Amino acid sequence: MVTDPEEKLLGVLQCPQAHPTQDTRHNTATVEQVEKVLIYSTPRNTTNAPRSNHPKSKHPPSTSQFHPLPSPPWATSTTTTTTSPTSSRSKKPNPSSPTSNSSKKPRVVGPAALVFPGRPLSADGVVAAAIHHLRAADHALAAVIDAHEPPAFVCPHRPFHSLVRSILYQQLAFKAAASVYSRFLALLGGEHNVLPDAVLALTTQDLRQIGVSPRKATYLHDLARKYASGILSDAAVVNMDDRSLAAMLTMVKGIGAWSVHMFMIFSLARPDVLPAADLGVRKGVQHLYGLKDVPRPSQMEKLCEQWRPYRSVGAWYMWRLIESKSPQPVPTIPVEPPALPADDELLLQHQQQHQQQEQHSIIQMIDPLQMLPGMG
Repeated sequence: MVTDPEEKLLGVLQCPQAHPTQDTRHNTATVEQVEKVLIYSTPRNTTNAPRSNHPKSKHPPSTSQFHPLPSPPWATSTTTTTTSPTSSRSKKPNPSSPTSNSSKKPRVVGPAALVFPGRPLSADGVVAAAIHHLRAADHALAAVIDAHEPPAFVCPHRPFHSLVRSILYQQLAFKAAASVYSRFLALLGGEHNVLPDAVLALTTQDLRQIGVSPRKATYLHDLARKYASGILSDAAVVNMDDRSLAAMLTMVKGIGAWSVHMFMIFSLARPDVLPAADLGVRKGVQHLYGLKDVPRPSQMEKLCEQWRPYRSVGAWYMWRLIESKSPQPVPTIPVEPPALPADDELLLQHQQQHQQQEQHSIIQMIDPLQMLPGMG
């Protein structure tokens, strides 16, 4: 009988050579035998190793001897692993062990782009803190802040209601959208009935009769289904971080990145949202810094970096800035103009109407307040 571990290991290793025609299953079993020999035939240091490390010990190992599973990258890891002081193998000092410098605070590890919702801009003092920060961080923006009244962010509706309203207002003039929205509320029986089940109960024909296109009816039903199935909820929308919220909302038909940004700013009052693709914000940044060209969306993050963590307020002032730079209608002169021939008078009236329509369209393009959920 072989008792020496080395002789036993040698005998196991020679088994495949004695039967060269056996299949790979025997070779696999041989590898397992080698592992068992290495584990159970190695002499143990019974004086130093704790009893709990014995593979057949009746006493379970202490929980402090287990290495914890890695925590999610956004979670704060405060778990420490202890090393047996009597271990015969030398290990590098663990910075998270109790013997290390205890004055160091645990570091929060998480993706830099993951922004969790903080205090909304509708809370007391948040807008004032944002303005104070933006004044100190960007001297060019300070002049724009001085020229305008501070913004007020009010969220009168629940998230589902606001999203429904944003879909109804899409690509419509303000007056036309307001008319459709009022008929929609009348069809449901009031604002308190803007609920997922109530929206699902409306047929495409019902919505078409109040001026909602079949495509928008599809958008409304898709949003209501995702709420009814539990994929979305008002509580989840409010507590979700910015990136996750954008990913979830863009899954809804008819809701794109721009709509999500406007929703987060004006319905949820998120403080640090930069609508980098918004033309009004981009033109405002161009005027603010005297740039030759309108910055691309990919350049906006770097240009507006100093506005963090209040980029939503910075974007609001860009809308105000570009609004002040747009051509204003000529004020009415309280003097009767000289008589003009009929054709010239009609031409002048036509030009004035065209200028007013153009001015109205420009204001609508650069001022998303009119089309936003929960505003107006």
